Amino acid sequence: MKAMILAAGDGMRLRPLTATVPKPMLRLGGKPLLQYQVERLTRCGVTDLVINHARLGRQIEDYFRDGRRFGARIRYSPEGESPLGTAMGIRKALPLLGPRPFLVVNADIWCEPRFGRLRLPADSEAHLLLVPNPSHRPRGDFRLAAGKVFPGGQPRRTYAGVGIYRPRLFAEGTAPELACVLRRAARQGSVSGSLYRGRWTDMGTPERLRLARRFLSAEGRDGKLAQG
Repeated sequence: MKAMILAAGDGMRLRPLTATVPKPMLRLGGKPLLQYQVERLTRCGVTDLVINHARLGRQIEDYFRDGRRFGARIRYSPEGESPLGTAMGIRKALPLLGPRPFLVVNADIWCEPRFGRLRLPADSEAHLLLVPNPSHRPRGDFRLAAGKVFPGGQPRRTYAGVGIYRPRLFAEGTAPELACVLRRAARQGSVSGSLYRGRWTDMGTPERLRLARRFLSAEGRDGKLAQG
């Protein structure tokens, strides 16, 4: 299975750290945030990767290059100075991802599932990894019941930033943002899901970057945060 890492976010909530460094290239524990995703995917046997990027994205290409030193094959989908939106970014990258279902992972999450074991059921257009609601998202995103994901009802869980998708989900006329695409598909009953109870955070704010630092420290690694 191929995987796409979404790395085109502008990182506005992390200014001034992201004034001269793209968010995925902020360093944590001595290496860029994005490197953790690349290494986790390759450890799980997912080695054919596509990374999108926008403002300052050349720094990502200069660091990762073709991916060989990480045991991966990396190709890039540049979006210019302004991100296209998560769904439109995926749509733009479809020629690189091919006709088969593919994995999508946000660059700015701390999450350690066994990516290689995630599966897309035959009757689903998407399979989402959900997590118990964190304090910064108490209302969650979707309800999970009997392996199916629904846009309404309780209890709701939070989308973890990890999913498997069929390319046709991003057909012409796709909404710019992935959340809209997923809600529409969930209303049609074509989204499955599973609950992940491991350590997870999205690193979209300085406070949550500090949480990731604690994760690293708990594992006995240097959790020092610095700019790229």
